[in-house]
Formats: sequence, C-alpha cells, structure tokens
Amino acid sequence: MSALRTAVLLAATVTMGLAAGLFQAFSYAVMPGLGDTRDEVFVEAMQRINVAIVNPWFATIVVGALVLTGLAAASELRRRSGPGLAWTAAALLLYVATLVITRGVSIPLNDTLDAAGDPGALPDVAAVRERFEDRWNRWNAIRALTSTAAFGCLAWALARHRRWSPAAKT
Repeated sequence: MSALRTAVLLAATVTMGLAAGLFQAFSYAVMPGLGDTRDEVFVEAMQRINVAIVNPWFATIVVGALVLTGLAAASELRRRSGPGLAWTAAALLLYVATLVITRGVSIPLNDTLDAAGDPGALPDVAAVRERFEDRWNRWNAIRALTSTAAFGCLAWALARHRRWSPAAKT
C-alpha cells in the first residue's frame, strides 16, 4: 500500500507542478508579451488562447491535479500518522482556491472577451481590452501563487513521506 500511496502523492505533485507552471507562465511571459501589443492583437490572441487551451492535455492536468491531490489527502487521512496530512490538505485547499478563481473570475472574463466578437469589427476594442486585462492579470497572479503554494505543499509532503514510510525505516 505504501508504494501506491507514494505513487499517488508523486502524481499529484507532478500534475500540480504542471498546473502551477501554466498559471505562472501566463503571469511572467504570456501576458507581459501580449501587454505590449495593439488592442486588436491582444483581444484576438486571448480569444484564440481561450479556444486552444480547452483540450485534453489541459483538462488532464487541471482535473488530475485536483483528483490526485484529493486522493493523496484521503490516503494520508486514512494513514493517521506522519506529517503528510497537513501538507496534502493545505495543497488541496490552495488548489480549490485556484479553481474557484478560475471558475468565478477567469472563465467569465474569458467568456465576455470571446462574446465581444471580431476585434477588427469592434467600435471600441480598447474598452474591451481595458475591462479584461488588468482584472484578469491580477486574479491570474493570485491563482499562480495559490497553485504554486499547493505545489510546494505537495513537494514537502512527498519529501516528508519518504522519511515516514516503512521502507525508509528499514
């Protein structure tokens, strides 16, 4: 059972790292790069990203991080010993916060941007961008922090798990 618990915790850590990396990359690379573009280019690029990101890889990472972290936390809860429960539970709560921000702020902003239509045909594309960009960036920075903190919690739980596992004591 310890090998399965370790595998789940490792998979949770990897998927959480991928999710955190995605949100971080938008914060330090994608959005600053798009920030220097004309309004029409910015809106069109974000509309295209919103379509392209809905794919099986993205879903596997985002949902996988949630499911695997939940399984890791449940496994630690059943174990009732060692330091892993607090760290996996913290990771789960931080990642749930990430997903609440995604569902409650990021997706509605993306949907509004997509509903605006063709940027070349908009009478005031600058206003569309203005209603989107700062708020999206601010909340993405927060979800980048919460998901990265969740990754750190899982990495620490994994490091501590090895010390507390029966195999490490022999």
